[in-house]
Amino acid sequence: MSEPTISDQRAIIDRRALATKVEALASEQGAKARPEVVAALKEALETGRAEMERRLEAKPSAGHAIAGGYSFLVDQLVRVIHEYVTSYVYPAANRSSGERLAVMAVGGYGRSEMAPQSDVDIAFLVGERRNAWCEQVVEAMLYLLWDLGLKVGHSTRTLDEAIRLAKDDLTIRTSLLEGRYVWGDRELYEEGERRFTLEVVKGNERAFLSQKLEERNARHKKMGDSRYVVEPNIKDGKGGLRDLQTLYWIGKFIHRVRSASELVDAGLMTANEYRTFRRAERFLLAVRCHMHAITGRAEDRLTFDLQRRVAERMNFADRPGKSAVERFMQFYFLQVKHVGSLTGIFLAHIEDDLAQRAARGGFFATFRQKPRSVKGYRVFGGRIAAPSDDYFRKDPVRLVEIFQVAEADGLEIHPETMRQAARDAKLIDGDIREDKRANALFVELLSGRNDPETVLRWMNEAGVFGRFVPDFGKVNAQMQFDMYHHYTVDEHTIRAIGLLSQIEKGELKSDHPRATRLIHKVASRRVAYVAALLHDIAKGRGGDHSVLGAEVAHELCPRFGLSQTETELVAWLVLNHLLMSHTAQKRDLTDPKTIEDFVGQVQSIERLRHLAILTAVDIRAVGPGTWNSWKGQLLGELYDSASERLRLGHMRHGREQKVAAKKDQVSQDLGDKAGLVESLGDIFGDAYWIAEPLDIIALNLVHYDAARKMEHELSVHCEYYEARGATLVTVIAADHPGLFYRIAGGIHLAGGNIIDARIHTTRTGWALDNFLVQDPHGQPFSEEQQLERLKTSIADALANRVDLTPKLAQRPLPHSRSKAFDVSPRVLFDNKASNRFTVIEVNARDRPALLNRLARVLFESRLVVHSAHITNYGERAVDTFYVTDLTGGKLLEGERQNRIEAQLVEAASDALQARLEDA
Repeated sequence: MSEPTISDQRAIIDRRALATKVEALASEQGAKARPEVVAALKEALETGRAEMERRLEAKPSAGHAIAGGYSFLVDQLVRVIHEYVTSYVYPAANRSSGERLAVMAVGGYGRSEMAPQSDVDIAFLVGERRNAWCEQVVEAMLYLLWDLGLKVGHSTRTLDEAIRLAKDDLTIRTSLLEGRYVWGDRELYEEGERRFTLEVVKGNERAFLSQKLEERNARHKKMGDSRYVVEPNIKDGKGGLRDLQTLYWIGKFIHRVRSASELVDAGLMTANEYRTFRRAERFLLAVRCHMHAITGRAEDRLTFDLQRRVAERMNFADRPGKSAVERFMQFYFLQVKHVGSLTGIFLAHIEDDLAQRAARGGFFATFRQKPRSVKGYRVFGGRIAAPSDDYFRKDPVRLVEIFQVAEADGLEIHPETMRQAARDAKLIDGDIREDKRANALFVELLSGRNDPETVLRWMNEAGVFGRFVPDFGKVNAQMQFDMYHHYTVDEHTIRAIGLLSQIEKGELKSDHPRATRLIHKVASRRVAYVAALLHDIAKGRGGDHSVLGAEVAHELCPRFGLSQTETELVAWLVLNHLLMSHTAQKRDLTDPKTIEDFVGQVQSIERLRHLAILTAVDIRAVGPGTWNSWKGQLLGELYDSASERLRLGHMRHGREQKVAAKKDQVSQDLGDKAGLVESLGDIFGDAYWIAEPLDIIALNLVHYDAARKMEHELSVHCEYYEARGATLVTVIAADHPGLFYRIAGGIHLAGGNIIDARIHTTRTGWALDNFLVQDPHGQPFSEEQQLERLKTSIADALANRVDLTPKLAQRPLPHSRSKAFDVSPRVLFDNKASNRFTVIEVNARDRPALLNRLARVLFESRLVVHSAHITNYGERAVDTFYVTDLTGGKLLEGERQNRIEAQLVEAASDALQARLEDA
């Protein structure tokens, strides 16, 4: 963007020495010198690259110097190659006016921003018409560049063609806009520059701006439309290098600037903003250079495994509560946040500038829309602005007020005022934080009725949010280094608040019908919004963020003006915000003890309502696809059971009444097959009738009856189960030890992930097992071919037609990037969670057939699995088993439990996986 200063250039490449060597070879050997010329060029390239790698290692953050150094290296090689080709390969003593050739660097190369594996983008500019000499020279130069192993993007155009195409094609227009002279006919290049300004740029400024913004928005959408995704694209993602380049392109097109520093002279940036611009650009360029150096390819996606390695190379170190990689990514997100703020201010300046130009010369030059005043602020064209430069300095509470007014009245904040707010945010001190009016305004904004999410994001980008709530400032741009969370903590929190607002307005009723009802029943809606703000506020401090967050809530809520009752409720919600999701996903909801324990912690309907709402927005704000109908169903079942228990003081029906009521309902649902309940009802024990939903019982009875009439030794039924967003797989077989782990293995071999399993044995010795299955992307199997594959695979596993262990070890892990994380297996035994069963919970790295392996250990340990519940958190899996010993008793503490724990840890370990893969 601006010509980089490159120190000790000859250490990178000595062009004179290289040119002298090439001339000597060509003079002596003529055309036969080519292999030796290539060798000399290659040696110079490799020496230059080695020098740049050394410099990157010595100064790992010097993005401009490194990117400029690589460009300088290529420049010198191109110049030597051009001279060699035009002097010795295709010399032309008396060139005609048409035989003119200029070599231009375009793209990243044109900006002098090259990472180690970047493409070399070259435009060859030809004089009046294409001719044989020019084509021969271009071809010879390209072959030499290719022989060096460089990836070359190239075009050859006459001056007229280049100008014509630039008028029609945005990509070509942008490419020529940043074209840089490298070698050849300088007069031709300068003529092209003049014509480009006169014929392409002049009069097309507004069109270029709108096209560039459209292009930028489309790119953002493709990349996830947030600058806070945890595996960002450093080049094309929001706030990345391409956004910085877009600012420069627009500035260059509209204000004819030649370097980024001239954006200050044009009044588009302050000197301070320019420093921020350069700092962000330097850091992003450095990160990109490290990524290329590590991977050996043009890699732009900052994946989890790369994050750790780049952090190490850039000398980030661990700190209490934050690992080196989390500190590196927090710095990264702060830089892209600065890019976002700069973009808003810059574009507003450009728009105002163009509007003023149009007004000066147009029909409406004398027409001015009158600004109105709202609470002392100027409102004009849907934007709110501070009336003077010292407005916030006179009363810093206004730094909160302006955002509240913007949210309440549905206004945008003028970028110049955003700039003022960012500049004056430091005025928010302890007195302002304790100011009653400021806190009332903040809570009003937080629980605003229009769009609190967008306005809180503006407040965060201006730096006002973190100053007013310093605890929030600590999680600003903080990454959560795992594959479950898609966003930084501050972005996740702001999204959760936005989702809560959408639920309150009824906009998410189809996905969250229960939360949509409950939000209008709670005693204090601001409790819901403050709890959403504070639920993750203590992440990254070391220790349990729920416990630490509850302490923060006790401090902050009184400051926000919440009553003691509201404060206690918010603190309880923050402390227990994971309770409902963990209970629903990891425990057997048909076990009365599960509900008893949950209700014992919740204790009131008001807490339950708030917890259900907070749980829904927290899960959904994690990222796309984390909320699904299966989670909704589980949370709904838990809510309904707990609500009934809290309202009545007991469960409405005892065990016998519950079974009788379910049998009556299933009889009605079965219609003309109602007799199956009478004939088969007693074959299945009470546990079956309590555990299974009505629709699954009806399916099971029909299936079981048909299988027995046909005397099938094995019957497998698969169907898409829409209510839970999964595929229901029912297996009926003669019960025998090891059945569960074999079925699990068969499902895994067919590419299925088991998300829930219930294991039943009839009084006649037949096993009936129900599994809910999804593909590796969390989607159900629904096509006939997929369902057949599941059936065949289960049948093969049960008939011992496949050797499960080696076959399963060969299956690829859907999240291969999970190896970037340290996940040590942990096993917990709980004899208090159920009156009848021992609950075993295994936390481990997600991998192929983990469930099969764990179930096999339980089988070999002579334990009976009654139900299994499987939860995935990105790279981490949590598998929970309800088990008894062969006599139906619990597994007591002691040597046997210790032995089983060791075997389960071994089965879930990385070491075992590696041994199996090697075998």
